[in-house]
Amino acid sequence: QVQLVESGGGLVQAGGSLRLSCAASGRSISDYAMGWLRQAPGKEREFVAVVNWLGVKKIYADSVKGGFTISRDNAKNTVSLQMNGGKPEDTAVYYCAAKRGLSTTVLPASYEYWGQGTQVTVSS
Repeated sequence: QVQLVESGGGLVQAGGSLRLSCAASGRSISDYAMGWLRQAPGKEREFVAVVNWLGVKKIYADSVKGGFTISRDNAKNTVSLQMNGGKPEDTAVYYCAAKRGLSTTVLPASYEYWGQGTQVTVSS
């Protein structure tokens, strides 16, 4: 069992930056792909970014490429999402999620463990 807790959300002006963090407990996440997903009001949960178990392979949604960076520290059992150049359309609850195994996925339904989410609001 993996427990995930996100932090770092808040209010930022358009063009600003935020760094989201996800702390895992219960077991090591070193053999899990780790993702960030988000859900805006009235919309379905959508993929944002994922990093493979080794931290080498990273995939981003087209909407965040060039602005967001995902990283992980297996020694500390943490995952981060650096958000630069925020836009109002990035406003959502952001979730950290884990999928066991070597492969990455962009499908929300493929993730086994989820955090409770952290609110990010980008004002125009």
